[in-house]
Amino acid sequence: MSGLVLLGVVLAKNQDTTPATALELAEQPIPAVEAVHDTEKHVSGTRIQMALALPEPPSVRASSNIDVEAALQAEAQEDALGEAEIDTAPEMATDAGEWNEVVVQRGDTLSAIFSRLEIHSQLNPILSLGDQVSLLRSIHPGEKIRALKVDGSLQELVYEPSRTRQLHVIRGDDGYQAREVERPLETRITQASGVIQSSLFQAGMDAGMSQTLIMSMANIFGWDIDFALDIREGDQFTVIYEQLFQDGEFVRDGAVLAAEFVNRGTAFQALRYTRPDGHTDYYSPDGRSMRKAFLRTPVEFARISSRFGSRRHPILHTMRQHRGVDYAAPTGTPIRASGDGRIAYRGSRGGYGKTIVIQHGQQYQTLYAHMNGFARNTAVGERVRQGQVIGYVGSTGMATGPHLHYEFLVNGVHRDPLTVRLPDAEPLPDRYMSDFKAKTAPLLAQIEMLNSLTLAGSSR
Repeated sequence: MSGLVLLGVVLAKNQDTTPATALELAEQPIPAVEAVHDTEKHVSGTRIQMALALPEPPSVRASSNIDVEAALQAEAQEDALGEAEIDTAPEMATDAGEWNEVVVQRGDTLSAIFSRLEIHSQLNPILSLGDQVSLLRSIHPGEKIRALKVDGSLQELVYEPSRTRQLHVIRGDDGYQAREVERPLETRITQASGVIQSSLFQAGMDAGMSQTLIMSMANIFGWDIDFALDIREGDQFTVIYEQLFQDGEFVRDGAVLAAEFVNRGTAFQALRYTRPDGHTDYYSPDGRSMRKAFLRTPVEFARISSRFGSRRHPILHTMRQHRGVDYAAPTGTPIRASGDGRIAYRGSRGGYGKTIVIQHGQQYQTLYAHMNGFARNTAVGERVRQGQVIGYVGSTGMATGPHLHYEFLVNGVHRDPLTVRLPDAEPLPDRYMSDFKAKTAPLLAQIEMLNSLTLAGSSR
């Protein structure tokens, strides 16, 4: 009887203390959590998360209704699962066999690779799967092939033609089976800002940007800003862009979503927008296309060595009219078509050396001279797109060093390529404006917020 009484007292005590413990936990201060309004969308299996709102005030965060007991239970379950995975990992590693990996080298064949993996006897059985393993028939240098062997016998083969695509060949009871596996990349949104002190590249790298990203930004504004001529100390830029990750590891930069460049006190803004018909381009906030019918500069980041107008010829030493602009750049630097058009001339033209002339409709013509060589698909009559590489900087003809001589003609009359008014590309159609405004408003607000933070930091 005394034992039963004692048990009843213990149970009553436990019932009294349990709610108190939960209440004490619930009344503990909740760690501050920055609340952000996320805009999420799925593109080809890729999750894109854009944190575009300012953190909510502490008073809002503190009022969040959090079920503490449910959170503790979920955390306990995750801990238990983690312990279970840790306990079973050694056993799985023991039974899984041994993975061997080779990287495809230049001149490699499947036969040589299978020999290095010591599975050459399985090459024909795997290739007999036909179309299922067609990817293996077009391997390229730098790609990886891994083989899992258990007791010396091939159990699985994995070929990685890219980070997002794998071919798995698995041994089953009835022989080999093959399947392709998609590994989508995770996209994160980030931003960078900088002020130019010595060069655009240096400012971009100081801001944590890759060379590819810096070039992308320059290409977006390349119709309005001549990056070989117009850049000044104190110019500023802000970029919002994608970064691609896989399994938490950075892979590469993605697209620029929005950018602002302040050149000589004038601000240029660009917003990336995909129309409902699938066409993607960059537009100003009022819907004007950032593109022009022509690029201002056909050679990226070259130095202007001679301008349009009268000058003393460097070889003939006589005063002559210089009907174009010379861009000094290393031999082999790519030359881009400044606009859409058709190749009207390709060949050697006297003192111009290797030359290409492009006809752009009825009104405009551009000339590119002193080339070191021509790119593919530039025969007379071929159509070229704006930005397409048509040749490479050289010093053929009457040239004292490697450079591009570039001419711009309007109705057959030579105009200064640096100052001629370039026709605009087509603006965003009116029927897309409401959708454009709605989808780009968060990006524009983010740029303005970043600019405010930059100004606040510089005024301290």
